[in-house]
Amino acid sequence: MKLVVVSAGLSVPSSTRLLADRLAAVAAPAATAPEPAPADVRVVELRDLAVEIAHTFTNGFPAPALADAFAEVAAADGLIVVTPVFSASYSGLFKSFFDALSVTDEDALTGKPVLIAATGGTARHSLVLEYALRPLFAYLKAVVVPTGVYAASEDWGAEGLDARIERAGAELAALMAGPAGSASTRRPQPKRDSFDEVTPFAQRLASLGVPGPSPAP
Repeated sequence: MKLVVVSAGLSVPSSTRLLADRLAAVAAPAATAPEPAPADVRVVELRDLAVEIAHTFTNGFPAPALADAFAEVAAADGLIVVTPVFSASYSGLFKSFFDALSVTDEDALTGKPVLIAATGGTARHSLVLEYALRPLFAYLKAVVVPTGVYAASEDWGAEGLDARIERAGAELAALMAGPAGSASTRRPQPKRDSFDEVTPFAQRLASLGVPGPSPAP
């Protein structure tokens, strides 16, 4: 069982990475319970991949380190994604990573359980989970965990954050342990070409009682 954490924090140390680690600490053991060994946790730090992410859009293909990160995400049984809030939304680095991933492999997140989380300086941005992150991952066809976790500056050490982390981590673990969480069983359906079954225009006219064009002399 593999759990991949994607952190878009920029500073060192980073509250974004701290939140990601705390969520993983709950989800990883629960995903394999009652087995003694927790899930294998891999961390993708987007700060280290910023230049490669930018080059992907101009070069048309990912450099080796970024390609490895994409492979980790695609092979994961579950994802934890955490971004700082910039201008009332996810960071540009965070969005660019998933944009580049979807260009490289549009089915990478199909059916994959994803726990969304964010950090910010004020609690007023807590709805970023619902109006920005949740729609993004729904569009990417992921299975988004019901409980998202937002941590404002004042939440650290305050009552309530631990409970949200525990609930969200348990929900992700449950999805990872269920049918949706098995990377080996998530197979995207073959794409259907909309031009495979084209009805000839003359046949459509005939069904409406309209005579077709006269044959050429």
